[in-house]
Amino acid sequence: MFTIGDFARHGRVSIRMLRHLRGMLRLRRAELEAALADASARLVQVKARLRSIENEGSMPQEDVVIRHLPAVRLAELTGRAASFSPHETGPLIGGLFEELRRRLDTAGITPCGPRTVRFETPGEGDYGIVVHAGLPVPSDVAECPDFQVVSLPPVERAATIVHRGLAHGLLSTGQTLVRWVDAHGYRFDGHAREVTLGPAENPDEWMAELQAPVAAA
Repeated sequence: MFTIGDFARHGRVSIRMLRHLRGMLRLRRAELEAALADASARLVQVKARLRSIENEGSMPQEDVVIRHLPAVRLAELTGRAASFSPHETGPLIGGLFEELRRRLDTAGITPCGPRTVRFETPGEGDYGIVVHAGLPVPSDVAECPDFQVVSLPPVERAATIVHRGLAHGLLSTGQTLVRWVDAHGYRFDGHAREVTLGPAENPDEWMAELQAPVAAA
């Protein structure tokens, strides 16, 4: 085994120089080990953040409830949005309900339940999203030229989830419901509804329930 003296003789350099080079290599090795440890620590932090983001976009399965939906009679106005984006549907829904309440008031009809929004995709070759904005009315309310009256039949089995907070987060809650349905052996079996659970002066306290008819896959 070569000693530092042997290296000095064969390499024609001084022992002092070799010791200096060895010290530099040890320092460089220590720097590399520290950089590797720092990179490993950052990787752990990134993985933890990714898990946190995944958890933020999901909800416990107990938040999704399978239940029966009773029949309901609605007075409705219908519009069309370019997509499900809240920037598209939000102003449309607000305007439809404002106009529907005005027309019901003119007709002397008082709604008897929370506002209900139904979404459906148009026929083949058409575009956008069809949006129905409805308010429950008594069973004796007949068809009126100023609005449609529809009777929604009871739904034996619907997957439901409650959204709390700002309305623009509703799309994320809907995606959670879709993932839950796919993961638990169901398929969608009809058009989804969005039912406002109560008025809220503070937008952060706004609540709505998404209801989607389902059947066994």
